[in-house]
Amino acid sequence: MADQQRPEYKFETLQIHAGYDLDPVHRARGIPIYASTSYVFNDSQDAADLFALKKAGNTYSRLTNPTVAALENRIAALEGGVAAVATSSGTA
Repeated sequence: MADQQRPEYKFETLQIHAGYDLDPVHRARGIPIYASTSYVFNDSQDAADLFALKKAGNTYSRLTNPTVAALENRIAALEGGVAAVATSSGTA
C-alpha cells in the first residue's frame, strides 16, 4: 500500500494495511520486527548522506528502522498527514 493517502480506502482498511508494502520475498502480511541496531552502507559517503538526512534510509535503530518507519507511515495515513515521527523517548 505505497500510496497511503488513497481516499478510496476506509479508516478500517488503513488501520491494517497503511504504511507497509508486502515483502515480495517472504510475503509476510504482518510487519516484521527489525531488531537490528546497525545497517550496511555502500561507502563512507553513503553513510554521511544518510546521517545528514540527504537521502532516505536506515542508519541506526534509535533514529531509523523499517518497523518504526511502517508505524510512522501508518499513523500519517490514519491522521491524514504527510508524515509522522515516532520517538523512543515519548515526545518530540
